[in-house]
Amino acid sequence: MQTSVTFKNLDPSENLKTYVSDKLDKFDRLLDNPAEANVVLLVEKFRHIAEIKITGDRLTINGKEETNDMYSAIDMVLDKIEKQLKKTKQKIRDHRSSSTTRVADMVTSSSPPLPDEIKYEGEGRQVVVNHIEYKPMDVEEAVMQMDLSDDNFLVFTNARTDRINVLYHRNDGHYGLIQPND
Repeated sequence: MQTSVTFKNLDPSENLKTYVSDKLDKFDRLLDNPAEANVVLLVEKFRHIAEIKITGDRLTINGKEETNDMYSAIDMVLDKIEKQLKKTKQKIRDHRSSSTTRVADMVTSSSPPLPDEIKYEGEGRQVVVNHIEYKPMDVEEAVMQMDLSDDNFLVFTNARTDRINVLYHRNDGHYGLIQPND
């Protein structure tokens, strides 16, 4: 882990730098990719404050602790960050496993595949390909078609451009239109 240590209102100490670096290197086992740690050690009157920010693996974790001793502040903030990191990684694992089981449940609980459905399997995931019919129409006509159906999207050929477009329901209640660049 790449570590940068900044000292404020405190004389720079190699002992503190190596102490923090050694402790942070243990977090490499929890992270999948290289990460960067920014450490700020500061003293305000009698309070010793340690702030650590770890960025990497598409996440950012912050921690701050203050005590009467710099080494105990560092240990406490590292414990706090380790808990946050483990909790975040577990959430990611749970989310990934639940999404793959939901997709598998949808595929297995659905009716037997129609002749135009093709299944691709690999790495624990299944992709079901449905072939659809699309016809030429204007965007206004596609909006009216969407109002009449319960579908979330509609694929059609734009009659004005002769290109395939996708009309979909947005979360705000309006429609979105996807069309290729010219």
